[in-house]
Amino acid sequence: MSNVFYRSRKPYPVATRAEGVYIFDDSGRRYLDGSSGALVANIGHGRAAVADAMAAQARRLAFVHGSQFSSGVLEEYAARLATFLGLPDFRFWAVSGGSEATESAIKLARQYHAERGETGRYRIVTRRPSYHGASLGALAASGMGARRELYTPLMNEAAWPKLAAPDPELSGQADAERLRALLQEVGPDTVAAFMCEPVVGASDAALAPNTGYHTRIAQICREYGVLFVADEVMCGMGRCGTPLALRLHEDVTPDITVLGKGLAAGYAPLAGLMASGEVHNTVMNGSGAFKHGFTYAGHPVSVAAGLSVLDIVEGERLMEAANERGAQLLEGLQELKAQYPQILEARGHGLLLGLVLGDPATGEAFETPGLAERVAAAARIGGLITYPGSGAVDGVRGDHLLLGPALSITAAQVDEMLSGLDGALADTRD
Repeated sequence: MSNVFYRSRKPYPVATRAEGVYIFDDSGRRYLDGSSGALVANIGHGRAAVADAMAAQARRLAFVHGSQFSSGVLEEYAARLATFLGLPDFRFWAVSGGSEATESAIKLARQYHAERGETGRYRIVTRRPSYHGASLGALAASGMGARRELYTPLMNEAAWPKLAAPDPELSGQADAERLRALLQEVGPDTVAAFMCEPVVGASDAALAPNTGYHTRIAQICREYGVLFVADEVMCGMGRCGTPLALRLHEDVTPDITVLGKGLAAGYAPLAGLMASGEVHNTVMNGSGAFKHGFTYAGHPVSVAAGLSVLDIVEGERLMEAANERGAQLLEGLQELKAQYPQILEARGHGLLLGLVLGDPATGEAFETPGLAERVAAAARIGGLITYPGSGAVDGVRGDHLLLGPALSITAAQVDEMLSGLDGALADTRD
């Protein structure tokens, strides 16, 4: 008997080591990590430089509490990160995971308005589908029915209005105007923030709005005094080929950017948010403190990992690599789409890509989801790890497969991924 509380009843192989895009289990079997875990391991596994940086920091200073001390490594990382992201006057709030980062953004948006005397602003508008995290506030913000249904009695649903997903049939500007209509419906003076994923990840693989959407969203938010929060936990830090996915095709600056996953690329728990100078100064010149915090926020060893990861992303030009290998992978996915009619759409940016699966006879989602899980299971048997999902259409219907290997993946390894997908799709054709 194991004393581990696993996430489900399925059997779990025991991982023993990992290198590059490969993970090895205790039977010696090798898996190509085609989803970087949950799109986390952006620089690949087994980087000695990151481990060395963490060890050196642990020997020098392993922990201080953020209410009592800063640290040299945190100061250096915040400055480097602001420059990398092109947000020079923003301030970095460090936490341990994406859900904590989302919770922090929600609370910061609320406090920002309260500091300005607008205490009636409490609603956070998000989209359906979306996924912003597993903690209760982050889950309430999420528009992912399957993950939040059990816990809806714990949520004040009126505080979390949901906007429809981006519509590829609409221009970006027209699509964004639906936010204006929703704000007018719920009362714009009750809304603290609008939060969205510039490129959607887990809830509707690699879905992105048309160009012009985010520019108009930012304009509408400014018009109504609503903060614009970009959730870049999955799509940011170079995964889509740019530091911020929000700036793929538009010059947009959010008020708050939520970050995670690729910050430390799985080597240590690290996430956080970047807050604009206006948001930061309003809080600090008001009550003088952000009324929020976590014990391990700004943990020096985690931040040292993040600093080393950033060195690798910049030094090895991994954003450029994400665009090159992403174009190769997307071309291969388009070829699979032509071969397998159960693929309704292949899409993505950089190395955040996805397959939308469904009924080839109707071109719509199956009434009963499950194809994505079957394809992922078949791929895993063949030694390829992917990230399946369902429910994008209405919370139940809809199958998709998210793909996001390390940005350091080689051309030959992309071909290996495509071969594994080909076999899995063939095995689940009927």
